[in-house]
Amino acid sequence: MTPSALLDHFGVAVSALSGVLAARGKNLDLFGVIVLALVTALGGGTIRDLLAGVAPVSWLSSPELLSTIWITAILGFFACRRFEPPLPVFQLADALALCAFAVAGTRKGLLLGFAPTIAITLGVITGVAGGIIRDTLTGDVPVVFRKNTFFYATAAFFGGLVYCIAWKLLEDEQATWIAVGSSVVLRLGALRYRLSLPAFESGVVSGRN
Repeated sequence: MTPSALLDHFGVAVSALSGVLAARGKNLDLFGVIVLALVTALGGGTIRDLLAGVAPVSWLSSPELLSTIWITAILGFFACRRFEPPLPVFQLADALALCAFAVAGTRKGLLLGFAPTIAITLGVITGVAGGIIRDTLTGDVPVVFRKNTFFYATAAFFGGLVYCIAWKLLEDEQATWIAVGSSVVLRLGALRYRLSLPAFESGVVSGRN
């Protein structure tokens, strides 16, 4: 299996798992959980391909990706019915999915001939869009829009940036896993130490009516 295919399967598997974990307490049946896993795993890549003019979108020509999602969703559903995974499990799965997809999206953008800035943007969209759809469907505020995101989209951006730099210096496989690993470390470190980007303070802006 090529590094690209391995990254795609890894990404959809952990993303599907994050969809299953997000369904806890939402009174969804098995079919609903599978649907949530599918949109979480495929949403970002679908939007990326539509924006980039890729037809058909990648998963339509890769039925094995659907098999990976279905198997992960079904196994995850029955496993989570037997025990309650702690919050760090969801955070780890979400971080892995975010960063894997961000790097995969950036890589695809570069292979399509886009400039690095465009490729990184496509990577960020690939990383965050599935989570936005997942949280919206479950009635939650998407993680990327919450007050303290703890480097959520920033980690996706960082992974794409690292990949663009490493892509020029290293073999593709090395560049891929260095980028994924470094962005996951950034995301988990931000969660651990509650690091966030500066934000506007809420309330009335002084000097304005």
